[in-house]
Amino acid sequence: MKTSKIQLTSINDVKEFVTKISQFNCDIDLISGRYVVDAKSIMGIFSLDLSKPIDIEIHNDNYYDEFLEKMKEFIVE
Repeated sequence: MKTSKIQLTSINDVKEFVTKISQFNCDIDLISGRYVVDAKSIMGIFSLDLSKPIDIEIHNDNYYDEFLEKMKEFIVE
């Protein structure tokens, strides 16, 4: 399991993020405080506080490098 931080600042960011993240065939969660939602769920993402970076957890290490490449515009560190 690997963790990074992402920032989604607009509705278009969320739509683009979900489109890209849905291509991964593994479980991916977003964590904001005590809330954990499926990263492939638009409704789940909109239930989070998007004003600050969100932790993203990838449950299959084999996809991590591909994730970093495809999601580089959202990743903050």
